[in-house]
Amino acid sequence: MQNKTNFRDVFYISDGTAITSETLGHAVLGQFSLQIQQTTLPFVESIERAKQVKNLIDQSNEKYGIQPLVFYSIVVPEIKQIIDQANALFYDVLKVLVEPLERDLVMKAEPKLQRSRSINKDSSSYHDRIAAIEYTLAHDDGMSLNHLEQADIILLGVSRCGKTPTSLYLAMQFGLRAVNYPFIADDMSALKLPKAIEPYRFKTFGLTIDIERLVAIRNERFADSDYASSEQCLNELQQVEAMFRREAIPYLNTSSLSVEEISTRLLSMSGLKRKMF
Repeated sequence: MQNKTNFRDVFYISDGTAITSETLGHAVLGQFSLQIQQTTLPFVESIERAKQVKNLIDQSNEKYGIQPLVFYSIVVPEIKQIIDQANALFYDVLKVLVEPLERDLVMKAEPKLQRSRSINKDSSSYHDRIAAIEYTLAHDDGMSLNHLEQADIILLGVSRCGKTPTSLYLAMQFGLRAVNYPFIADDMSALKLPKAIEPYRFKTFGLTIDIERLVAIRNERFADSDYASSEQCLNELQQVEAMFRREAIPYLNTSSLSVEEISTRLLSMSGLKRKMF
């Protein structure tokens, strides 16, 4: 049995992707010292699925003997009514903002399913984002340094400092074309900015990380290897950070940052505008 004083089972539920429920739930729960077990349930769009979700919530309550927390965004009243019957504490992430807006705008909201925006309506922005993702995947981990003139941002750093997840997040969330290039052990003897990147240093940024964090991450992948040794990690970090300073490349320490925070800070540093979809 979990310690009831600091444990909560948490559900993020939506008739869409549940990204909004997750994002707001994470932001709020981060203010509390809780041990959290999280479950995300997107696309709850039918009565049958709603009943399944209600049963899952009730099973959690029975198992742990404490009401789970439910952050949800449900538009269809019949589906919401079924989920509301579960034994839980509910937080409607849209209602908390919609009701004040209705008052302030003196206007009634017209609820719409989160997936109601079709691809055809927003075909240009949709295809822009797909193109950004494809470009970013093709330029992941130094696979290609071609067509850098099309890049919105170029990320440099040692292996396992967060370049790939950050690049993909920038592409998927904001439609930005990201290139990332890793510096490896063989580069350390004569480390310099890659020749292909030099003309685009104005959109180049570095990522670095604390040595303890880097050692831990690399050991998860290749335990007890030279690649994961403290000596190797320290040498790479020192060399790469020295190169960033020498080449006047702005850089960011990712050790205590989520991929969302890294991306947001890079947008601020670069002056790039978010492309919202």
